[in-house]
Amino acid sequence: MIHKMRIVIKVGTNVLRAGTQRIHRPRVIDIARQIAKLNADGHEPLLVSSGAIFAGRELLGTEPRTQRKDIPYKQMLAAVGQGRLLTLYQRIFEMYDITVAQALLTRADLANRTRYLNARNTLQILLQQKVLPIINENDVVAVEEIKFGDNDNLSALVANLIDADLLIMLTDQPGLFTTDPRQDAGAKLIERVITIDDSIRAAARGSNGEVGTGGMVTKIAAAELATRSGTEAVIAPGNEPDVITRVVNGEMLGTRFPTQLSHVESRKRWILAESAQGEVKIDDGAAEALVKRGKSLLAVGVVEVTGNFNRGSTIRVLNQRGQEIGRGITNYNTRDLRAICGKHSDQIVEALGFDYGHTVIHRDNLVIV
Repeated sequence: MIHKMRIVIKVGTNVLRAGTQRIHRPRVIDIARQIAKLNADGHEPLLVSSGAIFAGRELLGTEPRTQRKDIPYKQMLAAVGQGRLLTLYQRIFEMYDITVAQALLTRADLANRTRYLNARNTLQILLQQKVLPIINENDVVAVEEIKFGDNDNLSALVANLIDADLLIMLTDQPGLFTTDPRQDAGAKLIERVITIDDSIRAAARGSNGEVGTGGMVTKIAAAELATRSGTEAVIAPGNEPDVITRVVNGEMLGTRFPTQLSHVESRKRWILAESAQGEVKIDDGAAEALVKRGKSLLAVGVVEVTGNFNRGSTIRVLNQRGQEIGRGITNYNTRDLRAICGKHSDQIVEALGFDYGHTVIHRDNLVIV
């Protein structure tokens, strides 16, 4: 029986071009076919795709050697190419009865708590609706990301965002080698990396592609971020037949980075390290539900709200005697939480005109102390 997984697939520009000077349609079709197979098997795939700048270059007919290198010009190419890239994905995925949705993100979006939660909620709902999110760095405004090719790290941040089980980074290389295989005939493929240390980082240096802005160094950094967040990562060759489905089925292709940490453990370590921005006092029934039964905190159990915090902030949870019993990430800010404290979940919309779910703090975002 296949374990159903949430999978982030990152596709680089060099994978999409397949050695040509345009987006290689057969390669995109092959990727879509494999993602359709994942859907049929009950998995939840997301696609992080580079290629907007390259698609813009293709549409405008500019040659790589003659085009300008300045950032505004690259941003112009991204603005032209992003729509073309999405249209191509839409047409090809329609052949497999898959609806796609575009999400343009930057690291700044995921560093802001409110925008982080909004992005997380949107992607969760898209997956629930069986829609394939296609995510790209918002190159038109993300200056540093264009310089450094951060779609690799973006894919790891997205994996963390939606609690992915697996991150697959497709590249034009077979995986991570002990040394640069283009310069050393004795270079050996590293199939499994338990610990990312200086020797692994050294092996990754000097492998940037001629068109893409990423490279093995950024993929190692992304793998490190993903595994620390509870997501297994794989760097695999994009030209290998059925590479996506074979990696998902556990075949040892490319370089695999296992994780020893669960998503919940990772998130709870992060919560404990955060400074609390406020606190809520809850009644004895809610305290028992949290401590003894592992439940989420509901608004009906909140009796007092203290501090000035935003949605997504870490807050302390106190019992009626003022003792801290937990700490967690709140789904509501101070003002909204004061408006709904003591109310049942079905009364939240009536009180606020909207809701961010029926829990004040979900059990996965709560640490009992």
